[in-house]
Amino acid sequence: MAKITLIDDDENIVASVSLALESLGHTVKSYHDGVSGLAALQSDPPDLAILDVKMPRMDGMEVLKRLRQTSELPVIILTSKDEEIDEILGFNLGADDYMHKPFSQRLLIERVKAVLRRSDATDVEAQAAPGSAASKAIKRGRLTLDPARHDCLWDDRPVKLTVTEFLLLQSLAQRPGFVKSRDNLMDAAYDDQVYVDDRTIDSHIKRMRRKFRQVDPEFDAIETLYGVGYRYRES
Repeated sequence: MAKITLIDDDENIVASVSLALESLGHTVKSYHDGVSGLAALQSDPPDLAILDVKMPRMDGMEVLKRLRQTSELPVIILTSKDEEIDEILGFNLGADDYMHKPFSQRLLIERVKAVLRRSDATDVEAQAAPGSAASKAIKRGRLTLDPARHDCLWDDRPVKLTVTEFLLLQSLAQRPGFVKSRDNLMDAAYDDQVYVDDRTIDSHIKRMRRKFRQVDPEFDAIETLYGVGYRYRES
């Protein structure tokens, strides 16, 4: 079972969500403002963080921005239904998923399960026997992906990716030159029971490109085929 940190200033949401997650066997620590929540995430990293956007002292976007400077732990953002800009910004900052308020607890639990499964999948690969297919690094031109260590290198320089970003890039790099539709990429990174729209995949790809261009300003290995999808092009 997972350690989950929940940061939200709505005591009713904290109480109900904590109870629902704990009933499944998870350990939940809750905080009611961004400053104390960020401190907890940094001092005692959980397996998953759930962040509200609007909070006192420090909002959820700032918490996520600061967290991503040092950590790629999975994050689900909670945002009001009319705050589309928060959703987009959240993905650009590195959120793995989002939920619109008001939300059903059942749906939130399914999202939590899906994010944890993606994280567990990389852990399973990390524990795979040396020499097994799951443990082998993928080398594509200047790119090296090592599932066993969750390492990504470009020209032997590290690029820090979230679990979702790693799974998306791994799916593309496994078959360079072949086009992957957004649906294909959703299947690679998300659970079948969880629906995400095209914009979610686009936001993850955009942020991934930005990370690579911090290492190599000329990075262009992830191609967009408008109306079709994406493909990995070896340099």
